[in-house]
Amino acid sequence: MSVQLAPSLIQVAQVLTIAVGSPLVTGVIARVEAVLQGRHGPRVLQPYYDLAKLFRKEALAPVGVGPFFLVAPFLAMACYLTVPLLIPVLTSYALPLGFAGDILGSGFILALASFVVAVAAAETGDSYAQVGSSRSKTFAAITEPVMLLVVFTVAIVTTTDLPYVLGATVRSGPDQIVRPAHLLASAALFMVILFETGRIPIETHTGTTEFGMIEEGRPFEHSGPYFALLKWGSMVKQLVLFTVFLNVFVAPWGLASTHSPGPVLLAVLALLGKACALGCVIAVIDDSFAKLRLFKITEFVAAAFLLATMAIFTLYLGGG
Repeated sequence: MSVQLAPSLIQVAQVLTIAVGSPLVTGVIARVEAVLQGRHGPRVLQPYYDLAKLFRKEALAPVGVGPFFLVAPFLAMACYLTVPLLIPVLTSYALPLGFAGDILGSGFILALASFVVAVAAAETGDSYAQVGSSRSKTFAAITEPVMLLVVFTVAIVTTTDLPYVLGATVRSGPDQIVRPAHLLASAALFMVILFETGRIPIETHTGTTEFGMIEEGRPFEHSGPYFALLKWGSMVKQLVLFTVFLNVFVAPWGLASTHSPGPVLLAVLALLGKACALGCVIAVIDDSFAKLRLFKITEFVAAAFLLATMAIFTLYLGGG
């Protein structure tokens, strides 16, 4: 009789896969970007070394901040690690908490994490942190309707917005992949991911240039382990978005269909491989196009909103 893993253990493995594997995906993207730019670049495992160094450093807080400033990194990380409990990370079947939330609920949890970080940044009074906080909330008001329309498209196609059901629908046949509504919704989601992960059209996703500072501006006043949690949380959020895009919309293959350890381990490798491949594509896009100016972000996200709207229209007009 073969060994079978408990569903709760597999669910814990989903969270650990996202948490431990996220710095690897970030390291692969940084390495590919460096190669495309003709530089040697950092090691693939460099994000792990950076996090380890930050966790060993002393933590300081600005004068006048409240306890929420120190609690925010833990709350944000808790939100990021809650989403892997609700989406298909390693299995094609729903785990015990798989039906506790849908894609819309996962989006709300990610938005809550962003709100928590933004509030902590605004509490510091630092100009750079407040710039990043205000910009993130301003543009989030534009990207969140895109996510809602993508969810509505999913709900119309599958009669539910549960991610496991959509993944099963995509796996049911190639005609589901080339469905116009599905392609348009996937393209809209991909554009939102480019924005949320600090790629096009943001001015910079790794530096501290004020003109394009959003993701790097919010944790500006955190230090030590608190800054490490925010950096790590940003990597986790990136891999969570990659997982939703890959395992729900585009390539829901390689998932374990049984409780055996072998298929689950292969699912871990498949997810990291697909995420690294997607990261390479994003790195190529990031290095192939000139950065847009900050006020052009609204036009970029408006294009994503138009794609999501067209996805719904194609369903009602018979082309979906």
